Amino acid sequence: MRLTFVSNYINHHQIPVSNELYRLLGDEYAFIQTEPIEEERLQMGWQDMSGSLPYLKLFYEKPEYCKKLILDSDVVVFGGTDEESYIQPRLAAEKLVLRCSERIYKSGQWKAVSPRGLKKKYEDHTRYRRAQVYLMCAGGYVASDFHLVHAYPDKMLKWGYFPETKHYDKEKLVTKHREGNVSLLWAGRFIDWKHPELPILLAEYLKEKGHAFHLSMVGGGEVEEEIRQMIAERKLEKEITLCGYLKPSQVREKMEDAEIYLLTSDYKEGWGAVLNEAMNSGCAVLASHAVGAVPYLLEHGKNGMVFQSGNVKDMCGKAELLLKSETKRKELGDAAYETIVQEWNAEKAADRLVEMAEKLLKMNEKNIVQNVKELAYEEGPLSMAEVIAPGKMYKHLTKRC
Repeated sequence: MRLTFVSNYINHHQIPVSNELYRLLGDEYAFIQTEPIEEERLQMGWQDMSGSLPYLKLFYEKPEYCKKLILDSDVVVFGGTDEESYIQPRLAAEKLVLRCSERIYKSGQWKAVSPRGLKKKYEDHTRYRRAQVYLMCAGGYVASDFHLVHAYPDKMLKWGYFPETKHYDKEKLVTKHREGNVSLLWAGRFIDWKHPELPILLAEYLKEKGHAFHLSMVGGGEVEEEIRQMIAERKLEKEITLCGYLKPSQVREKMEDAEIYLLTSDYKEGWGAVLNEAMNSGCAVLASHAVGAVPYLLEHGKNGMVFQSGNVKDMCGKAELLLKSETKRKELGDAAYETIVQEWNAEKAADRLVEMAEKLLKMNEKNIVQNVKELAYEEGPLSMAEVIAPGKMYKHLTKRC
C-alpha cells in the first residue's frame, strides 16, 4: 500500500508519526511539503527539515512528480493544503481520500450562515458526503463545525498532532516537588488568542493568597511589552520569569521540571501540541476548555483539570486547588503521562492509520462508502469524533468525570 501525506510543511509535531509510517511502509510512504516553512517559525526555534528526511518530497521543487504521486497513491491524507492545486484531481478521480483538518470556524460558528461561505464549504466538503472521502478531526470542535455544513456524516474520526513521546523513569518524573515554591509553566506566542495575560492574573491572585510559587513563561510576540508592563505594575518580578523563545527541546526540559502546566488559549487554538508534550512530561495540566486538543486528551479531574475559557475566577480556583495538594499534582501528572505513552502517541496513531486505510481500500474496491462506525476504535486516535457544540463543551468535559 502506498500512502502519501500532503501538508503545507512538516514540523516537529508531525515528524514522529511520519517516522512511524515510514517504519511501517518504507518507501511506500511519502510526505509532500507544499511550501517552505515560515520564517517566523524558524525564529521560534523550529527546524527546516527539507533535506533530512528520506520520505519528504517538496512540491515546489518537483511539482509534476508530486502531482503524479498524489494521483497514483493508494491512500492520500490531505491536511492544510489548497483545494484546487493539490486535492482536486484526486477527488475528481474518485480515489480514496482522508482529509485531516482543524476547525473551519475558529472565530465562531455564526460564520456558517454566510451564503458565500456555505457555497465554498459545499464545493470543498459537503458534495463528497457520499464519496470515498473521510475526515480525520484534529481537535474536539472539528466535528461540530463540519456537522453544521452537513459534511462527512458518520465519517468523522478523532485525530490530532503527535509530538515526540518520551519514556521516563515515571517515579522520578512525577516526583517534582521542590521545597518551597511550586513551579508553574506557560509556553507559546504572546498573541491575543493565546491569552498570556491570564497567567499574570493568576500569579497576582496566588501572591495575594500567600502561596509560594514561581511561574516561567516561554515565548514572545506582539503583546510581549504589554505582558512586561502587567508584571511590573503588579510587582510580580520575583514570581515570574520571562524566558523568551526557546528551542522545542529546551521547552520540553522546562516541562520536565514544572509541576503545573497552564494552557490558556481560546477557540482559535485548533489543537495545541504543547498539551501532548506537557502531559508526556508528567505535568499536572490546567487547560482552557476551548483548546482543540483538550476534549480528546484531558479527562477533568483524572489526568488534568479544565477551566472555562476566559473565566479568571474558575482558572484561579482550580489552580489554587493544585497548589494546595502535592498529592493531586502527582496523581494528575502520573495519569497524564500514561495517557500519552499508552494511547495518544505517534506509534499507535500510525499503526491504526495503516490498518484503517487497508480496510477502507478493501471497501473502495467493492465501491462501498464505508460507515466508519463499524471500523472505528473504541477510544483514542481514529475513534469516532463526537459532535458537541462549542457552547456545550465545558459542561460536557466537567460533568463526564
